[in-house]
Amino acid sequence: MNNALGFIETFGLVFVMEAADAMCKAADVELIGYENVASGYISVLVKGDVGAVQAAVETGVEAVESMGGEVYSKNVIAHPHNDIEKIITRYSFDV
Repeated sequence: MNNALGFIETFGLVFVMEAADAMCKAADVELIGYENVASGYISVLVKGDVGAVQAAVETGVEAVESMGGEVYSKNVIAHPHNDIEKIITRYSFDV
């Protein structure tokens, strides 16, 4: 696992795609995946170095808000416990 995890939760696939695109372009982060939480709420997850993840989340939030969307939740976890890997594996893309 890298040094940090970042999350953004918004409403709708279009906004989450914009957030993911902005996050990946803004900093050296890896897109982990996404989760359709419920009733259109979707979370997108990235990982990378702490500074890169913080920059990516901030940029992703700005991208959603610039489109008129609302970010319902955002978070950066610096140096997550290794057991967190058990949770985020569920959201990983099978490529």
